[in-house]
Amino acid sequence: MHQFTIQPMFGTDQLELLGYNIAITNSTVWMAISAIALWVFVAGGMKRQLVPGRWQMAVESFTGLIDDMLEANIGKNGRKYVPYIFSLFMFILFGNVLGLLPLGVIGLHPFTFTSHFTVTGILAIISFGIVLIVGFAKHKLHFFSLFVPHGTPVPMIPIIFVVEMISFMVRPFSLGLRLFVAMMAGHVLLEVLSSFVIGSSNAGMQYFAIAGIPSFLLMVGICALEILVAGIQAYVFALLTSVYLNDAENLH
Repeated sequence: MHQFTIQPMFGTDQLELLGYNIAITNSTVWMAISAIALWVFVAGGMKRQLVPGRWQMAVESFTGLIDDMLEANIGKNGRKYVPYIFSLFMFILFGNVLGLLPLGVIGLHPFTFTSHFTVTGILAIISFGIVLIVGFAKHKLHFFSLFVPHGTPVPMIPIIFVVEMISFMVRPFSLGLRLFVAMMAGHVLLEVLSSFVIGSSNAGMQYFAIAGIPSFLLMVGICALEILVAGIQAYVFALLTSVYLNDAENLH
């Protein structure tokens, strides 16, 4: 599990603020790298040429994807959330993909910060906080009617209200947990298979032929699957956030 260890970088392990350690860690560095990569990606695609180049087309394709998602889930009012959902989606996507690099960047070993629940949980809490702010700002106390489905019998309202409230409050936990588990499980599986390859090669050619080669071929397939999962999980996180925003925007 060494690949998931958060370690202080650049000799900052003694930095403290109000009694809390504020060291710059490998997780912090790779979040910064992902944020910079996102900024460069967007900046390079904002030329607004009449005949767009490949870079501009890539940025417009991703923004169009998010715009279509929000319009499908929220409607025309969803367009105002495009900057946030786009930034959220691309930040997670870059973090997932950069964590799969076989080699480090400027001497830094790749680190998947989305494999830590502290990171995915904070992203989920931020999204959930925006949902609450939008819901109460737009509907005031009527927002609580979200927890009482239309047509609920009066005697059942207290029970249904509690059940719906618990279900609603669990949303940020499930949102962050889904991304964390998917990324961590993929990396652990690759680590296990790689140990089979190394162990069988050290044991002899006959063992390598029986266990090492099939494990290596399976690793290649799982690496391709991990790239696909990196994109899917970023999309699912953005999609569920847009669904929750729909509850806040279009309360019935």
